[in-house]
Amino acid sequence: MKGGDVELGELLAAAEAAPPGESVDVVAHDLQKRFGAERVSFLFVDLVGQRLVRLTAADGEATDSDGPIDLQGSVYDRVLQSQRQHVEPDGQGGRRVITPVTNRGDCIGVLEVTLQSADDTVLRQVRDAAHALAYIVVTDRRFTDLYHLGRRTTETSLAAEIQHQLLPSASCCEAAQFTLAAGLVPADDIGGDTYDYTLDRDTLHLSVTDAMGHDTNSALLATLLVGALRRARRSGCDALMQADHAHRALLSHSRGLATGQLLCVDLETGLCELVNAGHPRPLRLRDGTVEEVALAVNLPFGVAAPTPYRLQELQLRPGDRLILLTDGMQERGAAAVDLAALAQDTRPLHPREAVRSLTTAVLEACHGNLRDDATVLILDWHGKRHRPSGNGPGPRR
Repeated sequence: MKGGDVELGELLAAAEAAPPGESVDVVAHDLQKRFGAERVSFLFVDLVGQRLVRLTAADGEATDSDGPIDLQGSVYDRVLQSQRQHVEPDGQGGRRVITPVTNRGDCIGVLEVTLQSADDTVLRQVRDAAHALAYIVVTDRRFTDLYHLGRRTTETSLAAEIQHQLLPSASCCEAAQFTLAAGLVPADDIGGDTYDYTLDRDTLHLSVTDAMGHDTNSALLATLLVGALRRARRSGCDALMQADHAHRALLSHSRGLATGQLLCVDLETGLCELVNAGHPRPLRLRDGTVEEVALAVNLPFGVAAPTPYRLQELQLRPGDRLILLTDGMQERGAAAVDLAALAQDTRPLHPREAVRSLTTAVLEACHGNLRDDATVLILDWHGKRHRPSGNGPGPRR
């Protein structure tokens, strides 16, 4: 390691040589070797989104804080929200450094380390190590259940397990033209809602769907629906053809039905082509005003009807925030939540924090007892000149 700098090639080679469950050990050894780091650990958010799970390096000391940690109001929560490194005295003459571990806007967790001294150069190197850890974890979690196991701080139903396997591995994504984030509650029960996105060279594909029914029946119906949509999308189909494939799949293989919205956004122009299959209309926040987007509504997928699906257009402008949601966000118990007002109040927040605020408000209004899934996806459209924020502007002391 020349001059104390992170040699990314060496770090990645060490990570690849180690078992996939020892990513933290690799980074911890690197930081110990270069800076004498102590108590190195990686903390990530549980499936419900309320607590943090600590993964300590194998040679680290066990502490009373090794159990799940309440996220709300904690220093870790502030680091995740701000995406800024936090530095404070550790009470023993050293410095406690907490750094976001983030990949393309997806908050994977935080890296916590104790250092005897931490100047600007060292802090920058810790940020670089955390950035490398993000890529290592994203790669390694394909080969181990360690991170999946750690996220389950409550019992997860079979329907929820099926449902979460249908979702993208990252709930947030940043690119030059946009930032998006999505969330689903409750995370440990029920089943049926899904969201999906993918980015190709010139198009952002989005979908939000709600399979009717309860428990595993809705989860299995959602599996059929998402599989049909992805097969069509990966075959080069536009939103209209994706809708047709999904509709025919449900008619052929199921007696169920599902609502959904499918969107294809041109990255060059911001022109969005979409299909609305019986789904709640999205909200759009533009120039400080929240309004429901006036869309024609086709029948849900799986309902035999003579009317074909209709492809509609929506022009996005830089500064627009588009909010897609399922009817669980509007159920009777959530009526006390003024979604339009809350959408306006949360406009200054990053989409991942706005998603959290919206889903938390609905969950609290229902006293934690939602009768159906509640899903929200927020898309901020920046246009061509925006650059993603990355890991944040630097340390907070």
